[in-house]
Amino acid sequence: MGAESVQTKSPQLGQDGYVSLTIIVDDDELTARTMSDGLARQGIAAEACFSAAAALARLERGDVDTVVLDDQLPDLSGVEACCEIARRWSSVDVLVMSAYATLDRAMAAVQAGAHDFLTKPFSIKGLALRLARIREERARRAKLGLGEPPSFGERHVASELIGKSAAMQRLRVSIDQLARAGASVLLWGESGTGKELVARELHQKSRRVGGPFVAVNCAALPELLLESELFGHVRGAFTDARADRRGLFAEASGGTIFLDEIGELSAALQPKLLRTLEEHTVRPIGGPREIPIDVRVIAATHRNLKADMECGRFRPDLYYRLDVLRVTLPALREREEDIVTLAEHFAARAALREQKPIRGLSPAAAQRLRLHSWPGNVRELRNCIEHTVAMSSGELLDIADLPDELRHLAERAPREDDWPTLDELERRYISRVLSRVDENRSAAARILGIDRRTLMRKLARRA
Repeated sequence: MGAESVQTKSPQLGQDGYVSLTIIVDDDELTARTMSDGLARQGIAAEACFSAAAALARLERGDVDTVVLDDQLPDLSGVEACCEIARRWSSVDVLVMSAYATLDRAMAAVQAGAHDFLTKPFSIKGLALRLARIREERARRAKLGLGEPPSFGERHVASELIGKSAAMQRLRVSIDQLARAGASVLLWGESGTGKELVARELHQKSRRVGGPFVAVNCAALPELLLESELFGHVRGAFTDARADRRGLFAEASGGTIFLDEIGELSAALQPKLLRTLEEHTVRPIGGPREIPIDVRVIAATHRNLKADMECGRFRPDLYYRLDVLRVTLPALREREEDIVTLAEHFAARAALREQKPIRGLSPAAAQRLRLHSWPGNVRELRNCIEHTVAMSSGELLDIADLPDELRHLAERAPREDDWPTLDELERRYISRVLSRVDENRSAAARILGIDRRTLMRKLARRA
């Protein structure tokens, strides 16, 4: 048991002459051997290494295509080892695993070049499926002569994520950092902030871009119908099941499934989704067996899932499976400098559709848009501009074309419910200060006149 590494199965030579060998790196020898033996039973050649040094030495000998390493090793951290492997063997894919997954660790691993971040425990069957998918993608690229995927700085994806505010710049950085990872992503933001757009952007910039993107609104369907939509059913499973049907998870295999409004998922469906995430399989309603799938899950919610978890409405184990990587979308009031830019974009699109010669907004109309608080966020702004274009008869959208609420915005006295609470004012002010100092929390604390620990407590309450 004291050996630094042990080979459990010889490297395999694929039909394209490509060697497939996985190294499992974990200082817990039992864990490393169990994983490598389990992969061998799934038909994947693997070796167990018990330190980063042993893994690097094995990489020196060649014939390795994939490394699965723990993020807590005695000689190097998983992130440090990942950086070294990326520097010396750029063609090797690295998956980092951890029993103590946090957003910071996952982000650090992805930034270091990791292909994926895995949360322990996970099934050997699911890991084998991921490894097979990685190899299929690599072989496909080699066959087409595409070489390695381009870096994110070289990629260009047409984006609907419009705006130059600091909040939007941070959002784009987060998307670029997380797109390449295969772990689940939780998108949090108020209704109307564009969560599906972000999900599509993550898919378009990921290695799964050649696969399907499937979106489903978990709040739009009753429980039985949603279960059938997600997991499928066999003929006769229930009254209206007249034929077998593949579920959306199966339809999305090889790509990404976007679960919008995940906070509305019923208590009965939560354990079934959890099993799908853990085992990478689905069982259709009434089906006799589970079907393997390879899907990246992106979930979205406007709810406070931590609060729902604490009151028993949302399962903690499912929450932590979904919240491996997180992206927080800014509200429109937190990116005021983008309001007119977005309005002009929506106006141009609506004018083209309506075949109207509209050139833009009048200065007065633009100023009136800036005065509104936009509780419905970008969705409300888009609907407002589409209404304005429909009402306009000139080349510039003016105040007279705006909906009644905005036309009379400056004329009416503020109602009681227009006044924000002290907590809301504090939240907005902290957000604005953080935005101005590029999220430097020490600098923000100095401006706010509080110590950094107090600021962190306030931010934690907002999460």
